[in-house]
Amino acid sequence: MNQYMERVTRLRDAMKRSGADFFMIPTADYHQSEYVADFFKTREFFSGFTGSNGTLLISSDFAGLWTDGRYFIQAERELAGSGIVLMRMADPGVPTIGEYLLEHMPGNGVLAFDGRCVSALEGIALSKQLASKNVRFRTDLDPAEGIWQERPALPCSEVFLLDEAKYAGETTLSKLERLRREMKQAGTDCFVTGRLDEIMWLFNIRANDVECNPVALSYAVVTDECKILFLQKSSITPALTDFARNNDITILPYEEILTYLQEMKQPERVLFDAAGLSYALYASLLARVGEQGMQEQDSPLQKMKAVKNPVEIENIRSCYIEDSAALCKFIYRISKRARKAQESTGESPAPLSDEEGKPVTEYSAAMELDALRAQIPDFVELSFPTIAGYGPNAAMMHYEADEDNAAPLLAAGMYLVDSGGQYLRGTTDVTRTFALGPVTDEMKKHFTLTAVGNLQLQSAVFLYGCTGKNVDILSREPLWQIGIDYKCGTGHGIGYLLNVHEGPQNIRWRFTPGQKEAVLEEGMIVSDEPGVYLEGKYGIRIETILLVRKICENGDGTFLGFEPLTFVPIDRALIDPAYLTPQTCSVLNAYHQMTYEKIAPFLNEEEQVWLREQTAPITIPGCEQQ
Repeated sequence: MNQYMERVTRLRDAMKRSGADFFMIPTADYHQSEYVADFFKTREFFSGFTGSNGTLLISSDFAGLWTDGRYFIQAERELAGSGIVLMRMADPGVPTIGEYLLEHMPGNGVLAFDGRCVSALEGIALSKQLASKNVRFRTDLDPAEGIWQERPALPCSEVFLLDEAKYAGETTLSKLERLRREMKQAGTDCFVTGRLDEIMWLFNIRANDVECNPVALSYAVVTDECKILFLQKSSITPALTDFARNNDITILPYEEILTYLQEMKQPERVLFDAAGLSYALYASLLARVGEQGMQEQDSPLQKMKAVKNPVEIENIRSCYIEDSAALCKFIYRISKRARKAQESTGESPAPLSDEEGKPVTEYSAAMELDALRAQIPDFVELSFPTIAGYGPNAAMMHYEADEDNAAPLLAAGMYLVDSGGQYLRGTTDVTRTFALGPVTDEMKKHFTLTAVGNLQLQSAVFLYGCTGKNVDILSREPLWQIGIDYKCGTGHGIGYLLNVHEGPQNIRWRFTPGQKEAVLEEGMIVSDEPGVYLEGKYGIRIETILLVRKICENGDGTFLGFEPLTFVPIDRALIDPAYLTPQTCSVLNAYHQMTYEKIAPFLNEEEQVWLREQTAPITIPGCEQQ
């Protein structure tokens, strides 16, 4: 029997003993994080699916995994033989989890889930959706208990302080005062959050409890009278203790959050964000203050954190230039090896070899890029595991090779690399797709139209009040014209030495239930990453990170636009000028000119010659030359 089938069978036995009709297992920790530590990878343990987003639903005779379009190809492969049905979210005819439960849950049935790992938003929505069937929740069950015998330990790392003048750009006390003003405006006197990134931002601290996410497992409670930070004992350092004392911050044990909420002085009204609080904490607060004492709204910290201050912006600009230079060095090395392989008299297409004659694979190339990035001053860690896909593997949006399962790079076709780093000066994220040898006309067409979408968004000008939904069409329309769509959003926000995916800002053409639409504000950062993903053939993604900035202000309003932070060439070998417009050709040439000016000082003479070739102007009728 498949090991995942066996684990699901054991869970079904446990469900029978507890009286549960369905068990829901999301991809989440106690803080609704996107990426989770190994301790929390329960869904992966039962299903084998390794993607960062998905929910497993199990009954006595059904097991289904819901995930989004980024992971359809990957999930289909990883679920093979498990007996788990892939439920392709947002595809026609595919029900949501709530819709499925409404149809299949028996009256007076029991839905089990770990209340610490499901958001209040989702729990409340399911409660309303299933009310007609009088469904009861069991939220005190951990599905892994008694089944996952070698479960990793709960992560715990030491917290370190972020220099407030050099890196944070604002003191913790200032941030707390801003939060309290927002609380007062909302008519509340208590704020509770379990979102790790906003807690780290509020207190100007960082840690390493989640790989690639410099956060500490924590909770925060702020009232008119106190500010409380809940942390694991081993996370607390003498420096943090001094910092807390100097800023009148109380630190309490992490595991005491529920007890504190149950016993604290009863607030008049609690401000909380249902998407950033676990259902378990929500239920505890509800029992304490009642519905009249609960004020649900978007966390004020999300927008405060998303709008970068001048110190953060200057740090991010310099950080992205050095990060871009590292990627340029990497592309040059791989391209040089590809040219050498093409010139060889061996196999066709010839495999790439490194300077020691060893084969270059997706994995070894990714490790080489990671090493280049680690040489940058103030590097902390990667911002996510490097995605490096060659040929058909690149069609899986979040594909990740490993040492034992990685395709060799050949001097033909395209290679996609999506990578980023965490630095004291910020968080980076960049994707480039480039040719390793001969490519087809179809590849060039799809690549060029992807580039056109990327450049159209990069050069957009829009009135204040627009959201990502207003500008998404600029990036997506060139591909829609030929009947192609990438099944994901176009852009996401990015933190400052925090999560590589940050809200509330995003760029997408539609919003599913629970997703928030936010106005694009000056100082926000978004990604611009259209793509083409053809299963079994190839994948293309071009991702440039953009800073929202003011263009002008007049009687017609405030006009905003974007400033590119990423400076890495868009591969000219994959550009078919027939699909460029004069405007996007001009934007591309201007972008390449900036790229050379900013990146050349970080390269050696040989690399500079390559960069000059990569950024040379393209000429088409009507295109203005710089």
